[in-house]
Amino acid sequence: MSAGLLPFHRTILEEIHDPSTSQLVLLARGLGLRKIVCTLMQIYDSPNNLIILVNASSEEEAAVGEELGIMGCRRPGLRTVGYEMGKKERQELYKNGGLISVTSRILVVDMLQSDLPTELVTGLLVLRAEKVTALSLEAFIVRLYREKNSTGFLKAFSDQPEHITSGLSPLKSIMKELQLRTALIYPRFHQAVKDSLERKRADVVELYQPMTESMKEIHGALVQCMSMTLTELKRSNTTLELDDLNVENAYFRSFDAIVRRQLDPVWHKVGPRTKQLVGDLAILRRLLTFLLNYDPLAFNAYLETIVASNQQTVAGNPRQNQSPWLLSDAAHIIFETAKKRCYISRQIPDKSAPTSTGVIEISDDEEAWEALEEAEGLVRRTSDQKGKENAQAKARPRPSWLPSNIEPILEELPKWHLVAETLREIEEEIMRQEFLSATIRGSNVVLVMTSSSQTSSLLSEYLSAMDLDAPPGQQGRKMMENKFRGYLYWKARLSAHATDTQALPAARREESSRDDELNPALRKKDRDRAERVASRRRVRGGAPTSIVTRMSAADQAGAPTHEGEVLAELLATQDATSADAEIALALSLEDTLPPDDIGFDVPYGIVAPAQTVIVRAYTDDSDDRMLAELQPRFIVMYEPNQDFVRRIEVYKASHPGVGVRVYFMVYQMTAEEHKYLASLRKEKDAFERLIRERGSMLLPIYENNRAATSETGDVIIKTISTRLAGGRKELSTEPSRVIVDMREFRSTLPSLLHASKMIVVPATLTVGDYILTPDICVERKSIPDLVSSFNSGRLYTQCELMSVHYKQPILLIEFEEHKSFSLEIVQDAKSYAKPTGKYPSKKPGASGGAQDTSQSPSIQQKLVLLTLSFPRVRILWSSSPYATADVFKDLKASAREPDYATAVAVGADTDPAAGAGVHGPAEELLRTLPGITAKNAGYVMSRVGSVRALCELPLEQVQDILGSDPGKACWEFLHWGEIPERA
Repeated sequence: MSAGLLPFHRTILEEIHDPSTSQLVLLARGLGLRKIVCTLMQIYDSPNNLIILVNASSEEEAAVGEELGIMGCRRPGLRTVGYEMGKKERQELYKNGGLISVTSRILVVDMLQSDLPTELVTGLLVLRAEKVTALSLEAFIVRLYREKNSTGFLKAFSDQPEHITSGLSPLKSIMKELQLRTALIYPRFHQAVKDSLERKRADVVELYQPMTESMKEIHGALVQCMSMTLTELKRSNTTLELDDLNVENAYFRSFDAIVRRQLDPVWHKVGPRTKQLVGDLAILRRLLTFLLNYDPLAFNAYLETIVASNQQTVAGNPRQNQSPWLLSDAAHIIFETAKKRCYISRQIPDKSAPTSTGVIEISDDEEAWEALEEAEGLVRRTSDQKGKENAQAKARPRPSWLPSNIEPILEELPKWHLVAETLREIEEEIMRQEFLSATIRGSNVVLVMTSSSQTSSLLSEYLSAMDLDAPPGQQGRKMMENKFRGYLYWKARLSAHATDTQALPAARREESSRDDELNPALRKKDRDRAERVASRRRVRGGAPTSIVTRMSAADQAGAPTHEGEVLAELLATQDATSADAEIALALSLEDTLPPDDIGFDVPYGIVAPAQTVIVRAYTDDSDDRMLAELQPRFIVMYEPNQDFVRRIEVYKASHPGVGVRVYFMVYQMTAEEHKYLASLRKEKDAFERLIRERGSMLLPIYENNRAATSETGDVIIKTISTRLAGGRKELSTEPSRVIVDMREFRSTLPSLLHASKMIVVPATLTVGDYILTPDICVERKSIPDLVSSFNSGRLYTQCELMSVHYKQPILLIEFEEHKSFSLEIVQDAKSYAKPTGKYPSKKPGASGGAQDTSQSPSIQQKLVLLTLSFPRVRILWSSSPYATADVFKDLKASAREPDYATAVAVGADTDPAAGAGVHGPAEELLRTLPGITAKNAGYVMSRVGSVRALCELPLEQVQDILGSDPGKACWEFLHWGEIPERA
């Protein structure tokens, strides 16, 4: 595999392969980071070494394992440790050595329980080092690793320099948590990288495609709406630092996280308008992407769903907070132009209406139009061109399913024709090269790369159904007509759904006022009649409509809903349209199926490489392996991507004999071009900032943790009692210890407890999450977990168990760091605030009590009920995990240490195996059944061998195990819906 390595790859490996050194490697994306990691793992592939790969996703584990198999590391290769592997299997796997990939949570538990011989680990390989923080599990792993192993190496890798730019000294923070002192930075402008990649360059053809006039109008209006939204967001939050919020940064997906991070501390104070603006920014960014990637019909359908979602809620009620950008003139341009890209609605003239004589009609005055376009500098189409277009339009048959008042436009994306012309040029080039030379290195497979699977499928469909004889802009007419038919059907269904949603509340009110003894058939007839009447009133303009753009009320009322109802009526009268949705969506099935007289080998045979076009979406480092296997000579980049550009450079430098030609396509003067240039600039600035920080960085000196622990006497000296000589300190032989439930290692609190010099003991606890002392049990709840626990009733059971088994049960409500320390939003808190009676009620006929009964109880009300039900349960409020660690340290200051065996046995009754989690999945399923609680679950498991055996027991035996009423409830739940056997 060394033959596939470039000189800068070898340079990096020479610096990091030494087992006595530990480094952080920062490499630009697309330069082959996975190849470096796999080569390093190949060097240490031996049963005598134990190499642990940390922080790798399941896709990365599969790709790394495949790459190692190609390199020759097959026996045993890379082995993965997941949740399905038992404790004994993991212990045996660790003892055998080799290359092992472990999830961070399992690795932490195994290191704490000494299932992994930490002192025998040769080294750790940490991927995605940019995500390592003081609260991450990877920092916890490094601390545990260095406590028992000071000779093993640690290599951390990252290819996301943009993520290491926020905060004060971000590179130093990451290296501090990883306990590293050396950072290797290799950007694209590094001299070793430039010397390796610029010796052999690929032939690049840059194709700048301009947008159509309609796309330009929509693009400019979207950018204007985005600027207006950003301005409104800054004006609504003048106290925050929002200087980084600009349109250039809004092109990237990470912009939403930046805005939310800025607003998180005051998120409970901001109003619904600010939250709406934050959501609108994400919608506008997606619209910019969809404009260039989606076909006009899909783009217009997405716009109509936005309008429908802003007009009314799911229940059919009017929407209170609408998006402000929908009220602008730019939004009107977006919706009107997007519709004109798809079709034009013809209005049938009313002969009875009088003709207006005050308006001069010049739409058919050709001389006037020619003079106007000549003055504006536009090129007027000649009469021959108009004649050809009219002839082609007349020659093209009009579909029978198309309504008479609709004229389809079906504009195609400009890049579609550009791809077709490029493929025709590539075909001619292949024929020319084969004629000139018999031996050509590389394959004739044409590789077309796109940004998403949606774009790949759309482009593949266009290339498959393309009409080569049609003029430019009309080659995909057949595909667009099929999509247009599906769009009309979808729009009719959308209008029908909106009609039903608005008509059902009125129908229900009318039905509820009827006599209860009315015949069901008459009820259905009256309900259908009411819906038809409501629909007719809505068409005539009787129902109020929401204004979404600055148009007149009549225009807005007839924009999407009225047109959709007309389409629904027209399509319902046609014989070609079926009522079944499956038949209506299968529009062109008979056109795509091959004829019956064609043999099997013709459509399904092996396609020659010269006739193969692969359309694929950009992925990660797996594209390097794909390029090495296919070895294409012609690559079409449908959309710009800086990562793939570098992959092509690495591929060309690794295969110098292959002549590679790249067609680089980009829409000119669009968000696509600006985003590509901005990404290059952001990566370059990030690398320069990291290089400057590395040059002036002061790194701490890491001491031996075990030695530091022995030197610090306060760790093992605790105040036993303040009555002994006025607070005299006595020596304690036991270090501070906390027993933590296994499920709590998903959070960051165990890592902080370990960092505060406490011994963390993982266990499977039946009662509580943290056992601080023999008397103190803590149940930790984050805000989402608290809400879900109240809704499911699980918190009531947990507080009941803590109150039974511990003297001081504590409910800990923990908030996230850098977020608002508030349980509810200020606006929501006003709804249940107690009236003072100082001011009169706005609604004299309404009473406060009736209003309160209609609302669901708040979190505060549920907490009050919980404290009334369990008076001994104390509630602790913590603003962050750091505050929680300090509170735990204070609670343990004058108390004895908990016992592991006792904590595990609490709540497990007489069966210690149940508390140890031997029957974990079965026990969790058993606890969900009615009549079975945490108190009797162990007894039920001792009487019944399995859940299936419990389901097969008769009613009398179930009642004998659980009691009369609980047994009956459990048996009826298990046999719900069964037909009783008749004698």
